[in-house]
Amino acid sequence: MSSKDQETGSRQRAEAYLAPETLAQLSPFELRARMIVEGVRSGLHRSPHQGMAVEFDQHRGYVPGDDLRHLDWKVYGRSDRLTIKQYQQETNLDVVLLVDCSASMRYGTLPVKSGWGTTRASRDTGSWTKFDHAVATSVALSWLSLQQSDRVGLVTFSQNVRNIVQRSSGQGQWRKIVSSLNTHPVDEGTDLIRMTEQVLGRISNRAIFVLISDFLADPEEIHSALARFKHHRQDVLCLQIMDGQELSFDFNGPEQFENLEEIEKIKIDPRSIREAYLKALETHIEHISSTCSQFGYDHLLMNSHESVGPALGRLLARRTIWQKRHRAG
Repeated sequence: MSSKDQETGSRQRAEAYLAPETLAQLSPFELRARMIVEGVRSGLHRSPHQGMAVEFDQHRGYVPGDDLRHLDWKVYGRSDRLTIKQYQQETNLDVVLLVDCSASMRYGTLPVKSGWGTTRASRDTGSWTKFDHAVATSVALSWLSLQQSDRVGLVTFSQNVRNIVQRSSGQGQWRKIVSSLNTHPVDEGTDLIRMTEQVLGRISNRAIFVLISDFLADPEEIHSALARFKHHRQDVLCLQIMDGQELSFDFNGPEQFENLEEIEKIKIDPRSIREAYLKALETHIEHISSTCSQFGYDHLLMNSHESVGPALGRLLARRTIWQKRHRAG
């Protein structure tokens, strides 16, 4: 196959991972950081580096040596006081997608969506898996971020960091992310703490980390991983993806259940444990949400049987409202 044919095929696959309706649902929104980010490039996000920029922040009194170009002559005319305009530098943002590709993400009970580009997980199972939903979510968020001229990177992980697409805002970055997710194996167990340490060991500047997982891990492990991000003063969005059948546990008869990460099987009548299962799941989800809230992070539960666009739209709208209130305060 020629290089031109390969490029065309890559484009077709990339476009198959972002539904037109998702694009339309997300286009009114921006992904904004909750904290002031570091940087000096021109973009949408606030930086702690003060200087000449697009967003006015505050006045302060003039001291000898200040740049006279920043004097506010209107204030001087009203009060006969020399004051300096200070600004918040607007910057671009780094967005790092952390996508769980452990074996539990291979679970799915919905048929593969028509026209979907497919991942290794859906090709192996014939189902729309949690990993497929994570891919659709990642592709949508990377597209949105690149539209803002932000740098986007990708980390896939299970027991360790398994693959990295370095951060870039370049023209071919979206296809690199799609290609990596499209071909990635979905297996092994999960170690959130080890992944977090490995990622934070590589990334020192502030960023938005979008952690996309089913979070089927010990609550203390989740708490410890998020505490590490908080210690490094990072902003995190936790997107918890669950299959619709996991959320409803609506099985009609005896089933054989398999622990995909530890290759254990058990046969049981799910109707006999449904109430206890749903209660335990609710407690687990509430714990994750509470942990995120404790650290000032967002948590969004996503049902893999539902469209990506509306759920992400609600999250982004919520962050926008927070941002406006924070600036107003």
